[in-house]
Amino acid sequence: MQGKLTNKNWYVLYSKPRAEKKLEQNLKELGFETFCPTRTVMRQWSDRKKKVEQVLFTSYVFVRANVKEFNIIYEVRGFVRFVNYLGKPAIVRDNEIEAIKEFLEMTNDCQIHFEKNSKVKIAVGPLKGKTGLIEKIAKTKLRIRIEELGMSLVAVVHKNKVEAI
Repeated sequence: MQGKLTNKNWYVLYSKPRAEKKLEQNLKELGFETFCPTRTVMRQWSDRKKKVEQVLFTSYVFVRANVKEFNIIYEVRGFVRFVNYLGKPAIVRDNEIEAIKEFLEMTNDCQIHFEKNSKVKIAVGPLKGKTGLIEKIAKTKLRIRIEELGMSLVAVVHKNKVEAI
């Protein structure tokens, strides 16, 4: 039977700006299991278009660790702090990490944006059952903010895939 200090849980780390991938790489080099969700997006420059990997949760990286390993994490380049809940490092359940991974697999062609703030429930698709606030109404789509894990996820959803609450 493992003691409380040796159990490994998923924690959320706050990284330096635009250093999520580097923090993840540094943690992996030290033997940590990490998860930094990304998605491929097409970026337009004045002279070309290019596919780039964009971090899903800006400035956040997930790491599986135990309390004994916190001192190692504090020293990792790119680390700023643990994301806290009720004064302690927030623990993310395994099923929540799996849900994010499933969401990414199922939404390869969906547009997801990270922006700010009318209440609807998503009726179809990978976000079925999730509720959120409408932030923008376009011709055929809605931009909806969904609050989960203490973070905001903004998803563009077709109007016929939501229902008013």
